Amino acid sequence: MGFLGQDAGQIHMLFVDPAAQRGGVGGALLEDVAADHEDLRLDVNEQNPTARAFYAATGFRAVGRSDVDGQGRPFPLLHLRRDGIR
Repeated sequence: MGFLGQDAGQIHMLFVDPAAQRGGVGGALLEDVAADHEDLRLDVNEQNPTARAFYAATGFRAVGRSDVDGQGRPFPLLHLRRDGIR
């Protein structure tokens, strides 16, 4: 239904099958990581309103911005953080 890749609370990817979206899968994956890592961090494409809304609803806030993505392409990223929510 979904998977999450992370390292020490830095979330690198979170994917949920479209058929399972809005069913709590993404939130459950985040909470599983939060059980072991108090502070969670991730980057989200600024042009992805659905992902931005999901992360805002799960307690993330913007702490920075990059004009380009990790490969240097012109896709702005928002750097998000969720502090100490369990």
